[in-house]
Amino acid sequence: MRQAEQARRRAEELREQINYHNHRYYVLDSPVISDAEYDRLLRELQQIEAQHPELITPDSPTQRVGAAPLPEFGQVKHAVAMMSMDNAFNETEVHDWDRRVRQGLELEGSATYTAEPKYDGVSINLRYENGLLTQAGTRGDGTTGEDVTVNVRTIKTVPLHLRDSGWPKVFEVRGEVVIPKKDFERLNAERLKNGESAFANPRNAAAGSLRQLDSRITASRPLHFFPWGFGESSAPVAQRYSEAAKRLKDWGFRVSELLRVVHGIEECIAYYREILDQRERLPFEIDGVVYKVDDLGAREQLGYTARAPRWALAHKLPAHEETTKVEDILASVGRTGVITPVAVLKPVEVGGVTVSRATLHNEDELHRKDVRIGDTVIVRRAGEVIPEVVSVIKDKRPRNARRWHMPKKCPVCGSQVVREEEEAAHRCMGGLYCPAQRMGAILHFASRNAMDIEGLGDKLVEQLVEKGMVKTVADLYRLKVPQLAGLERMAEKSAQNVVTAIEKSRRTTLARFLHALGIPQVGEATAAVLAEHFGTLEAIMNAGHDALEAVPNIGPTMAEDIRAFFHQKHNREVINKLIAAGVQWPKVARRKKSTALSGKTFVLTGTLDAMSRDEAKRKLQELGAKVSGSVSKKTDYVVVGKDPGSKAAKAKELGITMLDEAAFLKLI
Repeated sequence: MRQAEQARRRAEELREQINYHNHRYYVLDSPVISDAEYDRLLRELQQIEAQHPELITPDSPTQRVGAAPLPEFGQVKHAVAMMSMDNAFNETEVHDWDRRVRQGLELEGSATYTAEPKYDGVSINLRYENGLLTQAGTRGDGTTGEDVTVNVRTIKTVPLHLRDSGWPKVFEVRGEVVIPKKDFERLNAERLKNGESAFANPRNAAAGSLRQLDSRITASRPLHFFPWGFGESSAPVAQRYSEAAKRLKDWGFRVSELLRVVHGIEECIAYYREILDQRERLPFEIDGVVYKVDDLGAREQLGYTARAPRWALAHKLPAHEETTKVEDILASVGRTGVITPVAVLKPVEVGGVTVSRATLHNEDELHRKDVRIGDTVIVRRAGEVIPEVVSVIKDKRPRNARRWHMPKKCPVCGSQVVREEEEAAHRCMGGLYCPAQRMGAILHFASRNAMDIEGLGDKLVEQLVEKGMVKTVADLYRLKVPQLAGLERMAEKSAQNVVTAIEKSRRTTLARFLHALGIPQVGEATAAVLAEHFGTLEAIMNAGHDALEAVPNIGPTMAEDIRAFFHQKHNREVINKLIAAGVQWPKVARRKKSTALSGKTFVLTGTLDAMSRDEAKRKLQELGAKVSGSVSKKTDYVVVGKDPGSKAAKAKELGITMLDEAAFLKLI
């Protein structure tokens, strides 16, 4: 009995502490303990409740983790209808609304309003009885919504029990469930990584999260709740909405820091312009600003139309999304050679800017969204971000809509297009020659850790490319002082300095030269390894895939990129011109390393205790062995750690030598 009482008291104490820290972290954004310490408190409470299920309360922090899936959602009847709001799309409409408000209240002077951002999320109604959250419902048709109580309990910024005191016995809070922009990006990245489709926008993600029958999925989503109004209440909360908002904050809600009391319509419009200017920097998506009469008694006096309150107005921001038609899809080659499909659109105004092109990111994303030439699509633009095609309106797809595929040859220079294995990017391999990559190739070639040509910066390179003075990096070695001195922001002395730096760069090292070529995936370290392993540029240029993959730290995809780069005729022509221009380096002393494992092929599967798989791979490569990702008849050894995968079974089937960790360590 005494033990049970101790458990009850400790559970109450832990709930109080955890709720306090939840409030500090999610509402006040001011934590006072570490995440690890918070996790220890939560685990202790979970253990007590597991041993004493009778101690579990509806408002326990442990109840936010989600429960077993529901067969379906129930319905919620709203005691006070959740009405829509009238919209204004220009300042004239805002002034007209203000005039109607002042006439309705018989005001000679200006009215006092509250102004706050209109969050672009999902509206819900929270019902509290005696301070305890008892029900949560979606807006639905305004009178009946879906019962999403179990899911809403998982949202950290929704109090399960109201804090402080003074709340009515029955009290309904209305607000918006939203997902922060950064969390939305992470959520979509995870979904794409797992082979799932991405959400179109944060609002769509919030709606999908709230409508999960399995609330454990909802619990894993980064949902936040911001209150904006009230439903049924058994007693008045305050005389003014601005006062009520302060009380909501005291009771545990996260109230928008941008909520402000404004006097007269000019201050409303000034607030709107301020928010419009901040829009892209705000952590959440918004689609407008809401003005409301601050005096709650005056709201009752103004009343409602058939669909909306007369005392509130949503002043909409310029749309981020519009509908238009895909007239064509082109392959755009970037400065680094990455090829991006771009939709050519029927021009449409989005967010105050005329948009005629939008990115489709990569071929996988294009096919996932199933965008075809001729489709009607939704286009999105946010701030300075390049417009993108969000989704296809398939009901409007014409019969002659055409699929698009990545070209096998670069549309700019005709070089081979290679897709990186296990990556979404396609890349033009004509890096030294391709006009689309010209500026990027020159800047990289001249960079400090490559050929180190001081003074060859962005502005100068831009002029050299625009005026046709440099078409490939080999042309740098033909530049003369008078040519450079005639360019903008250049004088005789600065031109001489650049020419001197170019002359100096003729003497380099093989490793620096390889790095300067801009071979995909080949940085300084890999360039040094290649130089040391092969000794000569000719040997590297003529090396096959297997010879390259035998080099330490070079895997199959990197080996293919190197082979493909040197296989391009245009790249070889530029390299020959560089050598002819006098670029040279001292002979490389090759490291002679031959071990019993040289040339042997290993495959690693399972977990090792002594080292990570990457460390094991590195040690094998240092000993001259090759590490492959798949088992074949060419495999010499398969190293089997704990919890091996299908590779172990295949090795057994093929009769390949299998090493446990002890045998592997002895071998190396």
